[in-house]
Amino acid sequence: MFEAFERHRPLALSGLRIIAGLMFMQHGTQKIFGFPAPAMGPFDIASQIGIGGVLELVGGALLVIGLFTRPVAFLMSGMMAVAYFQFHAASGGFFPLVNQGELAALYCWVFLYIFFAGPGSVAVDALLKKK
Repeated sequence: MFEAFERHRPLALSGLRIIAGLMFMQHGTQKIFGFPAPAMGPFDIASQIGIGGVLELVGGALLVIGLFTRPVAFLMSGMMAVAYFQFHAASGGFFPLVNQGELAALYCWVFLYIFFAGPGSVAVDALLKKK
């Protein structure tokens, strides 16, 4: 029944990677530039939140273009796992709905999926693989 959609799987994977990367970048731009929402505090690159903001911005951009997709997705997945357990579960209990860690948990698993599935068909990595 769904076999007709199978040929679109690499394109859909690229779409997931691009949208997740763009959304993830917003967390970095918020922390670094106070855009599109005000930052929660002053930007300090030497802080854990500052390093996180840089990783979100640069890692998100790399995911958008599909460059170094697998290692970047693995790194971002791990970062989100740390964020979930350090900032959400530690202070608000285990359940994501209760501790407001739904985004961190979802990003963690989306990035882990991208690590295993690869970049999809629309990616710099796909172009480099063809050469």
